[in-house]
Amino acid sequence: MRRPNILFIMADDHAAHALSCYGSELNKTPHLDRIAAAGMRFDACFCTNSICTPSRASILTGTYSHVNGVTTLETLFDARQETLPRLLREAGYQTAIFGKWHLGHGGVHDPTGFDLWDVLPDQGAYHDPELIRMGQRRVVPGYATDVITDLSLEWLEQRDPNRPFLLLCHHKAPHRPWEPDAAHATLYDEELPLPPTFDDDYRHRSRAARRARMRIDIHLNPEDLKAPVPPGLSAAEEKRWKYQRYIQDYLRCVASIDDNVGRMLDWLDDAGLTANTIVVYTSDQGFFLGDHGWYDKRFMYEESLRMPLLVRWPEVVEPGWVCDDLALNVDLAPTFLASAGLPASERMQGRSLLPLLAGETPPDWRASMYYRYWMHLDSIHRIEAHAGVRTRDRKLVYYYGDGGGQPGSSAETLPPEWELFDLDADPYELRSVHDEADYADDLRRLRSELRRLVDELGDDLDVPLT
Repeated sequence: MRRPNILFIMADDHAAHALSCYGSELNKTPHLDRIAAAGMRFDACFCTNSICTPSRASILTGTYSHVNGVTTLETLFDARQETLPRLLREAGYQTAIFGKWHLGHGGVHDPTGFDLWDVLPDQGAYHDPELIRMGQRRVVPGYATDVITDLSLEWLEQRDPNRPFLLLCHHKAPHRPWEPDAAHATLYDEELPLPPTFDDDYRHRSRAARRARMRIDIHLNPEDLKAPVPPGLSAAEEKRWKYQRYIQDYLRCVASIDDNVGRMLDWLDDAGLTANTIVVYTSDQGFFLGDHGWYDKRFMYEESLRMPLLVRWPEVVEPGWVCDDLALNVDLAPTFLASAGLPASERMQGRSLLPLLAGETPPDWRASMYYRYWMHLDSIHRIEAHAGVRTRDRKLVYYYGDGGGQPGSSAETLPPEWELFDLDADPYELRSVHDEADYADDLRRLRSELRRLVDELGDDLDVPLT
């Protein structure tokens, strides 16, 4: 088989439940749905640390946060370590990245392994964004999602047609502050439905859920919402007004991504490259869309943990396939290397998804996944540091009570707490059954599994078994 081209499109904070191919009741994403219809939709793809910078480092290196060194937003990426672009470039691939890097800038933090990199500084701006091209800064007129796509297509036009390519097209959208472009500014003006858990009272969860500050009713401000709250609203009315302002702008930003993905798919068709190009669409993690009354991510709850993952590769993947095997962000680098006929490096901790893409689940495929979030009680969102294990039908979360001196973490120490969820009986994770006698065997089994994963992956977390 020919070595395939790889087009990797990644959004920032795009929740799976804001894609119509994942059943969204809020919006339509026809061009992203094209990828799913012609390829595979992963229904159980998860991040290993639900925060932007760490997840991006894991995707590039195929390693967990404690191995690549990027555990929080404040621990920047040392780009001298082994990465997917570097390995593919050494194997003859043309490599480029356009858009969001968000792993630090200057010296060892600049992108490496790319023939060309042209990235936003830090979070970047939506309108007339500044970009850094190989160390040189300039302002590019236009809307960021269009600009990033334009630069990507320009590079594709100018590439060497006789060599395969790896192109990373990394959008800023739909990250806060959710600024849509003029073309989509009037979409979703109607009132949108509330998520089922919008008025969650957190009664049957841990202290961490109750203390979290990333709540729509108390934390979204006029800058986020582009307007002051109308006077005279009750508390419940104000919360709903804030949600509508937030979700409408969020979905408008998603609509621009969808249109620009369509431009790239059309370009591949016109260039005759569709058959031998792997097209991947994902996000660096999930996002709360008013679920549990929250926005943002960080928690191990499903809306934050789950990543959308769509893969089209006509030479391998049958159209319309759906995979519910556990896949992780650390699997992407080994997958792309395997598609090019290259072995994963010994350092990588993920597994190639190629067997799943071919419709076969290996008998030893993972039955559980490990998660850890380090930013204990950060100054804004106030989420407690936690780790956990998820299987197909159970989830155990361990709030271990401190930040371990990690940058961005509070020094406050709290008593440890646990949550256990039966995902079959309680898919919205509204009731922890940690203390219920009927789940005692599950609790023992999952504590042991969490400790096993910590040891296997080389993390330093102390997991008590009782």
